Amino acid sequence: MPEFEWNRLTEVLGLELLPRLLGISPSSVRRYKAAARTTPDDVADRLHFLSLIVGDLSGAYNEIGIRQWFERKRAQLHGRTPLDRLKARWKPNQLGPRLVQDLARALIASPAT
Repeated sequence: MPEFEWNRLTEVLGLELLPRLLGISPSSVRRYKAAARTTPDDVADRLHFLSLIVGDLSGAYNEIGIRQWFERKRAQLHGRTPLDRLKARWKPNQLGPRLVQDLARALIASPAT
């Protein structure tokens, strides 16, 4: 249901970072968000995947922290940023995006049993 995810992710990630993470232009983000064009399936898949990651990050960071998280180098990503792993027309089932998701999920995993 991309129509519900566009508003939230645009609010959290902004019109500068969100297009970079999705591999589309800022004008396309505006069109899809306004429902002036139907969101293509591949973009909707990436949007939903990002929504899940942002949901995980929301438990540990505010909106500014979430944006910074995507651009900060991580040892777990071999010195690369999450944004580096989400370049071009990535697919959620690829290794790079899965590593980013695992990293975000690790923030909410409790070591206590």
